[in-house]
Parts: sequence; C-alpha cells; structure tokens
Amino acid sequence: MDKIEYRAVIKFLTKEGVAPKDIDDRLRAVYGERAPSYATLKLWAKQFKWGRESLEDDPRSGRPIEATAPDMVEKIEHLVHENPRMSKKVLAAMFDVSERSIFRILHEKLLMRKVCSRWIPRTLNKSQKEERVAAAHEFLELLEWNEGDTFERIVTGDETRIYYYDPEPKSQTMEWHKRGEPASKMPRKQIATNK
Repeated sequence: MDKIEYRAVIKFLTKEGVAPKDIDDRLRAVYGERAPSYATLKLWAKQFKWGRESLEDDPRSGRPIEATAPDMVEKIEHLVHENPRMSKKVLAAMFDVSERSIFRILHEKLLMRKVCSRWIPRTLNKSQKEERVAAAHEFLELLEWNEGDTFERIVTGDETRIYYYDPEPKSQTMEWHKRGEPASKMPRKQIATNK
C-alpha cells in the first residue's frame, strides 16, 4: 500500500474522532508490519486534526534530485574531457552540487575512475623515432650479413644524462579515464640543478 493511502485512512479516521492509538491498532490489524510507525501516525493525525487537507509531503528546501539529471551528466562529461585533471571539489563548486553527487555521476553514470599518469623517461619527436627505426633496420641487415660474431663486436653506450628531478606529487598526475582506458603517459620535465 502506498503512503498516500495510509495517510488517507489516518485522515478519515481522525476526522471521525478516532484516537491515534486506536488508529494504530486498526492499521496493524489490517496491514501488519507494512503499516506506518506509531510516531508517523501520530504526526499525521495531529496535522489532520489541526486542519491539514493535503496528503502529499510538503515541499522541502534544499537541493532537488536533479543533480544527476542527463544534462548535468553531459556538462560534467564535457568538462572532464577538456581537462581530465579536474577535481571533484572544483566540479562541485562549478555546478553548486555536493562532491558526493559529482562522485556518483563520474563513477556510476560515466563509468570513470581517477588514474595516475604513467611515467616514461622521455618522449621522442618524429625524427628521433625515425632514427631509431633506421638504426634497428641497419642492425638487422648487419646481423643477416654476418651472424656469427656480430654480437661480439657490439659496443654499447648512451649519451643521455641522468638528472635529479623534482617529481610531481601523485595527486597532480591523476586524471579521469573511462574504465578500460589506459593511463596517459607523462615524461619527467622538471630538472633540478644537480646531475
């Protein structure tokens, strides 16, 4: 039975002059455990006794449930795609909703999670990548030509300097990604004075 129907019964019996305790006994006899609590019954009986006519809940102040409306979800998704590092706190302030609502939208509606960027030592431009591919092909040709002692004649070296660095805090590298998407790659950029 719907709560409006219970309220209708309470209203009718209150208008007949039946005491709240007797109304409770009658509701429990008919509906058993599904009947409203005695405290709820007393509250509604008192309001109907004072002249209330409406069976509906009074409008409440506070945030409406539209925080997770489709247009809100769409706006948040657009903003997160523009800036994946945006925090829940910033989004909540922008839309004037709770952080919990933002969390619910991101996790349940958009199926997103916050992931740390994956560190890579450096990024290569197109010409550097092409040089590496050419060197690999050259080495394969050398290996085909003289397979026997090629590995014995290789001298390796690297001209890369290794610097001390100031790492970004983990929280600064976190980004929103859809579930299943890989984390973005981020090269170390902040170089300190020491080598």
